Amino acid sequence: MQVEFFHDVICSFCFPMSYRMRKVAKKYPKLEIIHRSFALGWEKEQFIQMFGSHEAVKPEVIHHWEQANQNDDEHRFNIEGMKEKDFLFPTSKNGLKAAKAAGMSADQEAYWAVFDGLQQSLFVENKDISDLTVIEDVVKKTSIDFEAWKAQFENPETEQAVIEDLQRVEAYGIQGVPAIVVNQKYLISGVQPQEVIEQTIEQIAEEEGFQLKGLTLMGTDAAACNMIDGKWVCD
Repeated sequence: MQVEFFHDVICSFCFPMSYRMRKVAKKYPKLEIIHRSFALGWEKEQFIQMFGSHEAVKPEVIHHWEQANQNDDEHRFNIEGMKEKDFLFPTSKNGLKAAKAAGMSADQEAYWAVFDGLQQSLFVENKDISDLTVIEDVVKKTSIDFEAWKAQFENPETEQAVIEDLQRVEAYGIQGVPAIVVNQKYLISGVQPQEVIEQTIEQIAEEEGFQLKGLTLMGTDAAACNMIDGKWVCD
């Protein structure tokens, strides 16, 4: 059962959603989770179109952080710290490319590690995650081969892969993030409570005839020795 997790490194509601999706991944290890890009502000031009200027972004976005912090299971957002920073609110492009490069040079777990590391740097440590030095520091804290990641980050195919994700967003008609698409036909939209995410995935699995836990028996039962109530019972 394939789960596409659409998110942006600068998306405040994606921070608590990623935390919950890690619990989902642990509970249902048979899920194939694929990380997809969504750009709330690809470059500063998009910010200017939406907010009138790049400078106007941070005061507005801080209000989003307050709502997201209430939604976050551990209330991790450092809002006051961010108010004291003088850098302009980061754009999405470099962070999305960094996470995509991790996925392409390693695997989806590497993508997730860089994605979460960038979000931690922004929302808790209040760092400018569009800054390449900050991004590289995040990557170096993971188990990813840094030189392989660096080569992939600089490879034009990485940006193209992000753009293909953005095209997929349009094809699906996704309007915002976080968003979960299951088996390319079911949408879980927004930062849902943990129990809602799990109940929805279990419902979809039932409808799709997919077994989330345990093993699927192939063939027929045959004679065996089984442990029943602490005792061996052999056929």
